[in-house]
Amino acid sequence: MTIPESVGVVGGGTMGAGIAHAFLVAGTARLTVVESDDERVTAARSAVETSLQGAAERGKLPEGTTVEGLLERLGVVVGAGELPTDAGLVVEAVPERIDLKQRILGDVAQRCPDAVLASNTSSLSVAAIGAELPAGRVIGMHFFNPVPAQKLVELIRTPETSDEVVETVRAWVADLDKTPIVVDDSPGFATSRLGLVVGLEAIRMVEEGVASAEDIDTGMELGYRWPMGPLKLTDVVGLDVRLAIAEHLAGELGERFSPPQLLRDKVERGELGRKSGQGFHRWE
Repeated sequence: MTIPESVGVVGGGTMGAGIAHAFLVAGTARLTVVESDDERVTAARSAVETSLQGAAERGKLPEGTTVEGLLERLGVVVGAGELPTDAGLVVEAVPERIDLKQRILGDVAQRCPDAVLASNTSSLSVAAIGAELPAGRVIGMHFFNPVPAQKLVELIRTPETSDEVVETVRAWVADLDKTPIVVDDSPGFATSRLGLVVGLEAIRMVEEGVASAEDIDTGMELGYRWPMGPLKLTDVVGLDVRLAIAEHLAGELGERFSPPQLLRDKVERGELGRKSGQGFHRWE
C-alpha cells in the first residue's frame, strides 16, 4: 500500500516540519503544510527547507534527489480550506489542546472527504479528538522528535478505527522507512506513559539532590545504553510539553504522574529546554 499521492500536515512547527520532511523523502507525494497566517507559512517553509538541507549535507537524502527537487512538491498554505480535496492522509501536528485538534480535524474532514484523519498527539484521547468525526477514518500517528531520524511511529487505534485504516497506515509508515507499533487508545498510550515515568523520576532525583542532571543522564546512557538520558530527552521534548503531559496523565491515572515542583518552577522561569537554550542542560 503506497503512500497517497497527496498528503497534508496541519501545523508547521518542529513536529509538522519533520513529518513533512519524512513524507517528501519517502516517495513522490505532493505535500501540503497548513499554517494559520503568512508569517507562520514563511517559518514552516524555512523549517522544512533547513531540515532537508541538513539531511543533504549528511548524505541522508535518497540517491538522485536534491533539496530543490523535493521542495517542488511542497506547498505551504494558510488554512485547512486550502488543502487539496483529494488528500489521502492528513496529519495534524498542532499544540496539545483537544479543542484545537477537534476543530482542525473537523475542518479537514469537510474539506477532504476521503482522507485518513490522523492526530500526532502524544497523550490525548484519540477517540475524544475524533468524537464528531467519521470514526472509522480516525487514528493516532505519534511521531517522535526529530522525525527524520527517529524510526518509531506509534499508531493509536480507537474502538471505532477500522481494521482497513490501521493496516493501510501501518503500510504507509513502513514506506517511510519507519517501524509502526499499534496500541489501544489509553492515557499516554505506551511510549509517553513509560517515558514520562522515567523522566519525572529523574527530575525528582535532581530535586532531591541524589545526583546531577549530567550524571543521571550519563548513568542511563552508559549503564542502560540509552541513546539519550531522560533529562536530555526532557530538554529536547520541551519542559512545557512534559509538564502538560504530566498534568493530563495525573488527572487520568493518578498522583504517580504528578509533576515535581522543580519542573513547574523551570517552566515558569522560561527554562523550556533546547528551544529556549536552557533546561536541565545548557544548549547552544
